[in-house]
Amino acid sequence: MAESPTVIPLRSPAPETPPAAAPTLRAFALAAVAETVCGDIGPAAPPPELAFLLHHLRAVDRGGGWAAGLGRYLAAPDPGDAPLVRLADEIGLTTVETLAVALAAAVEDDVMVGRAFAHLQAPLGGSRPTLSLLAACLGDVAPADVRPIEALATGAAVRCGLLTVLGDALPLPERTVAVPLHLCHALAGSDGIWPGGTVGLGDLPEVPLPPSAAREAERHARALSAQPRQALALRTGSASEGRSVARAVAAALGRRPVFVETEQTAGLGPWLVLRGLLPVFCLELGPGERKMLPSLPAYTGPVLALCGPDGTVESGAGTVPGWLLPVPPRDERQALWHEAIGPGELARQLARDHRHGAGQIAHLGRLARHRGALEGRGEPTREDVLAASRGGDAAALGALAQPLPMSIPDGALVAGQALAAELDMLLLRCRMRDGLTDDLGVSSSVRYTPGVRALFVGPSGTGKTLAAGWLATRLGLPLYRVDLASVTSKYIGETEKNLAQLLARAEQAEVVLLFDEADSLFGKRTEVRDSNDRFANAQTNYLLQRIESFDGIALLTSNSRTRFDSAFTRRLDAIIEFPLPGPEERRGLWEAHLGGGHTLQPRDLNRLAATADLGGGHIRNAVLAAAALAHDAGRAVSFNDVVQGLFIEYRKLGKQLPVGLRG
Repeated sequence: MAESPTVIPLRSPAPETPPAAAPTLRAFALAAVAETVCGDIGPAAPPPELAFLLHHLRAVDRGGGWAAGLGRYLAAPDPGDAPLVRLADEIGLTTVETLAVALAAAVEDDVMVGRAFAHLQAPLGGSRPTLSLLAACLGDVAPADVRPIEALATGAAVRCGLLTVLGDALPLPERTVAVPLHLCHALAGSDGIWPGGTVGLGDLPEVPLPPSAAREAERHARALSAQPRQALALRTGSASEGRSVARAVAAALGRRPVFVETEQTAGLGPWLVLRGLLPVFCLELGPGERKMLPSLPAYTGPVLALCGPDGTVESGAGTVPGWLLPVPPRDERQALWHEAIGPGELARQLARDHRHGAGQIAHLGRLARHRGALEGRGEPTREDVLAASRGGDAAALGALAQPLPMSIPDGALVAGQALAAELDMLLLRCRMRDGLTDDLGVSSSVRYTPGVRALFVGPSGTGKTLAAGWLATRLGLPLYRVDLASVTSKYIGETEKNLAQLLARAEQAEVVLLFDEADSLFGKRTEVRDSNDRFANAQTNYLLQRIESFDGIALLTSNSRTRFDSAFTRRLDAIIEFPLPGPEERRGLWEAHLGGGHTLQPRDLNRLAATADLGGGHIRNAVLAAAALAHDAGRAVSFNDVVQGLFIEYRKLGKQLPVGLRG
């Protein structure tokens, strides 16, 4: 025979157990039920359920009935009832509602309370009290001009979600009431679990905040506490940093944050009041998108919204003011790097060369320490930090951009003197962008943003993408190529939303963004003939404005500058022309691509440079084809192999092999 399962007994006092000496709200409510339903019990021993109710009646009836002692008790309640009594005062619960909440909550943790209700409500059944039973038992403390059943069904307790009326298909008297489980825990003195919300940071690590952010959090906390129902939008591209700032604001208010990621907020207000929590609504808004913060019945405290830089957050009082979390100044970044990777010269260098926020510094510090531990080093090196920067942000940028992880050394970039000088100037501008206007006049600094935007223009194969990789390598930043197919959408507003999300995450991660064939996104505005033209122009207007305010480095490539709107060129910091290389540059390209494993003579290289009028991309393809032929034959690359590779490349272009290379 199978062994009987072990049963853990719930709280169920036996009928002969003496009643508790100290009355509680639960005892008064059960006494009200007992006085209503047990008056006709004869001399015979009552069933256990009714005996349980009579014990509570005897415990609170000191003469004059249970209602006579309730007023005195509410003036000095038991500490266990203090949360409910305080909540009732704050949100204006009637005495009937307060006792109904005490009874409904008692069902959730005392099996005998449920058994008593099931016994009394037979044959309807059910362990939760019905509205008719509560109205009949608690009517003695209801105002004379109020029907108890209506006060329960439409009162403040139901409106704020403290009480839930169940059974919509049933007649009103047969409907039962319940207290949501998280509120039962809150009334008992614990947080419980709110579905869709997290109290505190949860499993996320705390981000150390710079002193400037901590001071600003205290300032905003004072402003939030000045009036009831004040709201503030925290705007940042780093969720971890934003949550740590919200925690700092909550601490300055003497509260704990709860991060709400659901639109179902029934019963949230009483929970916030009972547990002293600050609601932080986590929002994801696109350009032009508006979001109304939900109203929270029973809660009159401050509210935070955590979102990105785009969109509008509103409350019942209008547009919510925002706090855009800035990149900390250099001295604070250095202190954050000290905490993340340890003191030393490396922290100073990283603070000087990179404009990371507090959340990104903490994130890269953890990744760099992990990489250093894998290599058996005590402290992380600059290479560990750069490797963490290149490999740690793919998830943050999602499917909107793909990393180009290859490092491009100086020798791989073969450029003419003029082009090299322009690229060096762009590199200098990127390095000096932090604090560039500190000593300049007000006209230079009033609209300055540290972002750098450059357009690379030239025929295909002239090294535009290679130059972008070289620039990112020299800056020590990861390079990401924007996937235009993922960014653009046929649905109105989706392209702007995708690009806004991408740019916000790129700003936080400090990566170099590469827009290949950028004219497809930033092209000319057209004359408006129909609604499609109007929407297309609105999209272009947004893209032009957003790229101007971008706080990172954006590189755009195109085959022709004439494809861009004239207003776009003003927003660029540099436009660099990539011409087809001349004979001297072409010889350098052949040498850089062939390396040392070939049999070509100097005269062969001169012949190739003089006759094959191709860019670096085409030269690379020809060398790879020649290498395939040589490897198949088991020898070094020869001049004939290169000529065959060039023949294939010219045929791809629809051209004839130059006469000087034939035969």
